[in-house]
Amino acid sequence: MKQPYLICIDDEPDVLDAVVRDLAEFEDTFPIESAENAESARKLIDELISRGERIGIIYCDHVMPGENGVDLLVELNKMELLKNTRKILLTGQAGLDATVIAVNDADLAHYVAKPWEKENLAKVTKAQLAYYFVDEGLDPQGCMEFLDPVIMAEAIRKGFMTDL
Repeated sequence: MKQPYLICIDDEPDVLDAVVRDLAEFEDTFPIESAENAESARKLIDELISRGERIGIIYCDHVMPGENGVDLLVELNKMELLKNTRKILLTGQAGLDATVIAVNDADLAHYVAKPWEKENLAKVTKAQLAYYFVDEGLDPQGCMEFLDPVIMAEAIRKGFMTDL
């Protein structure tokens, strides 16, 4: 099975590079792609979906030129193939109203404030990947080291992952 992609969206190249660099430990197992704005992200996601790829996590900045990240995440959440995709708002500038919209309308999985700590980003990623695998009913063999063990054990205990 092809592993799901991790998508990073941020209009600042230095920030985008930092996110990708801090996720590098996942890249050998989970392909990482990036986009610098909502339009590029939409094209990238459409291309991946057309190839039959899965998207496990979308990390998205909020304040970007043109369309903001919350609006993009709300739009993407309406796509059936992305319903279980974990959406993470990675920003330092989303106000309460925007965050509430993201939680309510984009099914926001997590909020990570800039600047983030690499260890925290890895912890959040492992948890969100575990939830994605459980929600999609995916076989975690070959990538268990990248999935939160407590979440995976709980899913097995509750019978969500009976094939293991």
